[in-house]
Amino acid sequence: MAFLRGFGKYLPERVVTNAEMAAHLEVEADWIREMSGIEERRFAGDGESVAAMGAAAGLDALTRSGVGVGELGLILVSSGTAERRFPGPAAEIQHRLGAAQAIAMDVPMASAGALFALAQAERWAGRAGKVLVVASERMSDVAMTAPMEKGTAMLFGDGAGACVVDRDGGRARIVDFELGTDGSNASELRLEFGAPLHMNGRSVIMHASRKVPAAINAVLSRAGLAAADLRTILMHQANANLIAKIAQTLGVEAGKFYSNIARYGNTSSASMLIAARDWDEGFAPGDKVMFAAFGAGYQWGAMLVEGS
Repeated sequence: MAFLRGFGKYLPERVVTNAEMAAHLEVEADWIREMSGIEERRFAGDGESVAAMGAAAGLDALTRSGVGVGELGLILVSSGTAERRFPGPAAEIQHRLGAAQAIAMDVPMASAGALFALAQAERWAGRAGKVLVVASERMSDVAMTAPMEKGTAMLFGDGAGACVVDRDGGRARIVDFELGTDGSNASELRLEFGAPLHMNGRSVIMHASRKVPAAINAVLSRAGLAAADLRTILMHQANANLIAKIAQTLGVEAGKFYSNIARYGNTSSASMLIAARDWDEGFAPGDKVMFAAFGAGYQWGAMLVEGS
């Protein structure tokens, strides 16, 4: 058994509006909003590396959770945009936090990485005690790599999210999760070294709109619940239209999904935990909240938590 104790985030100061992005892409600003639901995003500046942003988000989560750095047994870091092949950002985040006693491991996954890291944290918590999950992405470097594809480049922003998972107690208990992988579609959403992002948008939408609801329903079925029983759904903020399509498939109002994509854009694996930090209204006992994500691989999943 493991619990979510608190969330953290870090967003760069630089705001990039649709008007600014539209000028780069030679499109209308309104077109970006209509196609994605995004109005602005954040771009990291000098010194705001994946590790630097991740450490800041991790510290925010620890502070809000009332957990000292010295209490951590494990740090799990998700990122698909690390600046080097190795080592990954986990070791540097451990050092920046001063958590020398904690094991640090990387989860090199885009988009769904935070969800997979939370699932790993649930399994590890029994041994490590307190686990810090961090997801940090610098997607602006990817978005602005020439040649820029307008339907892809418009989506992305930078930032980091974090969550403390605790064996001994917290505000919400992890009840169950469902994860999936379909490697036959790995080439449809990929980032090669030194190349722009390749995304088959039609394929991504088709698979995500089927597989995410299926994962959510599998978890709900095992818990004897319906989607209407959920207080909210905290999903990877990929695209507002995709979230609306998934809501329609589940048979719930789009408002059941918390969304902050208009302010931050798609921050890949960081987005779900940033959304959780922004949504964080407090878990009342018995509240049911679903986390969900879909991303490169293809990899996807859903996780049910209950207020404790």
